[in-house]
Amino acid sequence: MTTPERLGPYQILRLLGAGGMAEVHLARRFGASGWDKLVAIKRLRPEQRGRPELERLLISEARLGARFAHPGLVGVHDLGLADAVYYVCMDYVDGADLAALIARRPLPRPLALLIAEQLAATLAYVHALRDGSGRALGLVHRDISPTNVLVSRTGEVKLSDFGIAKVTAEDDRTWGRIRKGKYAYMAPEQVTGDPITAAADLFSLAVMLHECLLGRRPFDGPSPLAVMEAIRTATLAADHDFGELAGQHPELIVLLRAALQREPEQRPAGGAAELARVVQQARRREPAVGVLDLGAWVSATLEVDHAATPSDPALETLAMDDEG
Repeated sequence: MTTPERLGPYQILRLLGAGGMAEVHLARRFGASGWDKLVAIKRLRPEQRGRPELERLLISEARLGARFAHPGLVGVHDLGLADAVYYVCMDYVDGADLAALIARRPLPRPLALLIAEQLAATLAYVHALRDGSGRALGLVHRDISPTNVLVSRTGEVKLSDFGIAKVTAEDDRTWGRIRKGKYAYMAPEQVTGDPITAAADLFSLAVMLHECLLGRRPFDGPSPLAVMEAIRTATLAADHDFGELAGQHPELIVLLRAALQREPEQRPAGGAAELARVVQQARRREPAVGVLDLGAWVSATLEVDHAATPSDPALETLAMDDEG
């Protein structure tokens, strides 16, 4: 019987997921009088350790996470160094990422709107974050996509993976050949290499909301290059088919069209907060649902094709991945 691995004050229990650069483990932290807590530990993969640019990414993510105090964000509790290996201790989320969930079965519209409202409110918090002196940080996530949205069995919706986030008030850094964002959800300015602002996150969130509500993305193609070209031009036809959504939620369609504009300055000036308010209004026209309903849907969805379900799909997305 092998002895459980120790990493600083944590006992590593098992691997939850791994990406191209990092791996995430389920771990336990022990305290006095029998206290213990399950957490997620993120560290670089063995073959990536010792690479300064990747260590900086991990450290940057931990430092940003320490600033957050919002239920819609994965909490970061500790940045440690043990045996020359950096690690980050985070919330353990018992559920799955949104991409894994909607791949199993369609997301009911009322729940899609609930998730969108919570994500938009979380992004509004992130974009408005300030430092201790009151200076706006100008934080941009830059990788809003379904794989970075974690939904738990208790109905929590959490935005994860700030490893490539940019704080405009701090030094900009280029991390070698690491891609900044999943290509299908990139804003046009990300595809063309132009400056990135909070408007890019709003575009990506609108793409994701379009997909959740209609079952398809607004800009698509037969190959990654074709998708990126469609995003670069970002032209929605006047008769773009929003189906029955257009008749039931005209205000939401107007806002989606605006958020999907090619030029950042043409997107809603109210940003994510404006999207959250419009989605909240749309939810009033749908059957009432809450976190209990969302949690029940997650649990039921994870039972679909259970044999093919990763043990903890929600944590797989927390591992930084250099694949688009």
